[in-house]
Amino acid sequence: MKSKGLNYRIAIFLLATLLGVVFCMPTLLQSEKGSKVSLGLDLQGGLYMLLGVKTEEAIISKIKSTASSIKYFTDSNRVIIDALRAEGEKVTFTLLDGDEEKNLDKFLAETKGVIVNKQGLDYVISINDTEKIAVKNLAVTQAVETIRNRLDQFGLAEPTVARQGEEQILVEIPGIKTQEEEQRARELIAKAAHLQLMAVDEGKNDKANFMSKEEAALYGDVILPDAREQNRRYLVKVVPILDGSMLTDAGVGFDQNNRPMITFSLNSQGAQIFGDFTGKNVGKRLAIVLDDVVYSAPNIIQRIGGGSGQITGSFSMEEATDVAIALRSGALLAPVTMLEKRSVGPSLGADSVKASLIALVCGFGAVVFFMCFYYHAAGIIASIALISNLIILIALIAFFGATLTLPGMAGIILTVGMGIDANVIINERIRELLRLGSSIRNAVEHGYQNAFTAILDSNLTTVIVAVVLYAYGTGPVRGFAVTLGLGVLISMLTAILGTRGVYEFVMDRMEKSKNITFWFGMGRRS
Repeated sequence: MKSKGLNYRIAIFLLATLLGVVFCMPTLLQSEKGSKVSLGLDLQGGLYMLLGVKTEEAIISKIKSTASSIKYFTDSNRVIIDALRAEGEKVTFTLLDGDEEKNLDKFLAETKGVIVNKQGLDYVISINDTEKIAVKNLAVTQAVETIRNRLDQFGLAEPTVARQGEEQILVEIPGIKTQEEEQRARELIAKAAHLQLMAVDEGKNDKANFMSKEEAALYGDVILPDAREQNRRYLVKVVPILDGSMLTDAGVGFDQNNRPMITFSLNSQGAQIFGDFTGKNVGKRLAIVLDDVVYSAPNIIQRIGGGSGQITGSFSMEEATDVAIALRSGALLAPVTMLEKRSVGPSLGADSVKASLIALVCGFGAVVFFMCFYYHAAGIIASIALISNLIILIALIAFFGATLTLPGMAGIILTVGMGIDANVIINERIRELLRLGSSIRNAVEHGYQNAFTAILDSNLTTVIVAVVLYAYGTGPVRGFAVTLGLGVLISMLTAILGTRGVYEFVMDRMEKSKNITFWFGMGRRS
């Protein structure tokens, strides 16, 4: 090892520390500009909700989807059927063309999870028990992902969304402080966002306001309200032309009167179905239905290709944005209900932060005192590396927009102990070599070489544990994994690269003084 003055190791160490200080400042000063560390629910308060998923509704949606598939197949292959209806947990229809029976039976046999019962040319389609279990499980799993995506796009920092039991979902949203924010978040979570394009029953629609639901069902129709006119109702075919499962994107635009509207795009299959239907039904109306409410029912002037459409209505910009988020993140296969809700006050967070900071300061102070007392100058160098470790860790948390939770703070405190561990190993290796009569230069050089393998092994196993915790954990566990994993990786930079750079910088002075008591806290050699 040659003394190189301001060497590359200390240059990297100083640069990393300087950048850490820069990115820490917005958090420390709580300035409006710059990325700051976001606090989790347990530290800043927020909203806690336990939701239940009505999985039985997912079975009904599956039945309607099956009916839509049958209609599309029969229309595309010119198979004539009559009285296609989706009622409860079954689809019924009558095949009018007996010559197409084999073709239709082959299609139904290839449809996953259905049971086909026939009496002549009368069909009754239902779902088997295995498929029902799969649909219910998918409804809960999809609800977890959909709610998480909606909250992420809503702009909330690190919400916790996790499945609990068979049909329950835990949601924790930090930073919700006002009643308006809470209401908007709840509406966004609960919104089914089920988009359907449905054919208006033109022959009977003028009787919609005077018809009962039971009478409408006899015609294979359903009565839906208008979004803007309370007294207006539509009679539409119960089997939709297509639904939101074929949606690929949704956004907010403005109509010719500069009012917010929602635009949407369909996948290739949806675009084909949409184009075929509009081409065959010019002059008729197509109802755009969102969560069983008709937002518009325009006349079809010509075939509409390209697979895109618009939802117009009396939307505010905020409402249009939330609906677009809900559509873009996917519809809920089954509605969710509120089982439990409570607001976590920020006072708990303040107490938690205070207690954690006290623990951090006490732990840090004890470590620094021991290192300086036992290793003297080497302990001071290790303590500087530890301070740099904490600065860079906080800077990275702020830069990547991660949320700091109470377990995350525990991970930082643990990092203080683990961050100094590498320097303890290095200093002990150096002291062993000095006792054997090595020069200070050789002792430092070989001390780092001998300690590196042990440090790498211990830190690598800790990082692997942190990765596993992050991959399979949720919420607070992930917060702990992030701070622990980052802290260990940063300690490799500060404790190995940084401290060695400092030793190289002061090596000439160390060799000239030969005072190993001052530098390493051990007795003088004779």
